[in-house]
Amino acid sequence: MIFLIIIAASLLLLMFYMYKEANENNVKLHTIHAKGNNEQLSIFFISDVHLRKINRKMVQSIDKQIHAVIIGGDFADSRTSLERIKNNIELLQSLAPVYFVWGNNDREVGEKQLRQLFEEMGVKIVENDAFQLQQRKNPIWISAIDDTSVQNYSFERALAKCEGDDLIIFISHNPQVLQKVPTIKKPILMLGGHLHGGQIRFGKFGIHPHGSFTVRQGVPTLISNGYGTTLVPFRLGAKPECHIIDIIISGNESTVQ
Repeated sequence: MIFLIIIAASLLLLMFYMYKEANENNVKLHTIHAKGNNEQLSIFFISDVHLRKINRKMVQSIDKQIHAVIIGGDFADSRTSLERIKNNIELLQSLAPVYFVWGNNDREVGEKQLRQLFEEMGVKIVENDAFQLQQRKNPIWISAIDDTSVQNYSFERALAKCEGDDLIIFISHNPQVLQKVPTIKKPILMLGGHLHGGQIRFGKFGIHPHGSFTVRQGVPTLISNGYGTTLVPFRLGAKPECHIIDIIISGNESTVQ
């Protein structure tokens, strides 16, 4: 009997710990260097919010100018109310203009009403297309494909507007297809989410790789653990995260820190 009580208490403590970890607010800072006319900009990247309410104090604690907010997909799912989506967007818009990329769960909300809401709020949906950041010294594009689950994604269309030495920030919710991008045009940065870092890991073991910020095929590549959770509101060994990427553009070659 005592053994069963110990087991039950241990499981409850573990569940409490995983719930607590899932609700942390971690902002990771990264720096990349790219070649071009001298200027600097900062991008805020968040993915896989799902049902979670974005923490206001976390956003308000950001003490630097952000030039663009990129939502890397799964901003919502079937559980998420339009009111929650609207409130989360308004909070992100307090930082900078918002660019949205489709994930595999977003359309569960209802694609038509989600598009209408984003249009009303001035959110730019980037799907097999690219938007150029305005008032920059360099031609800088935010380019993305539609989610790979809809079989309508096109790298060629997403990159068609980008020319020559243009600087490209490329996003795919599913990072497992990013390796194709540098074979068409080489971005200065690639961003993905979707995998949640495995969400629940035991040491180095998880159903998906842990999130990372590395150089792949010569391109700085960020794969985020994401901010929210799917299925169960628990995390273990794959802390929630969002990101600020400082992009320093000068005459030097691209590097990552």
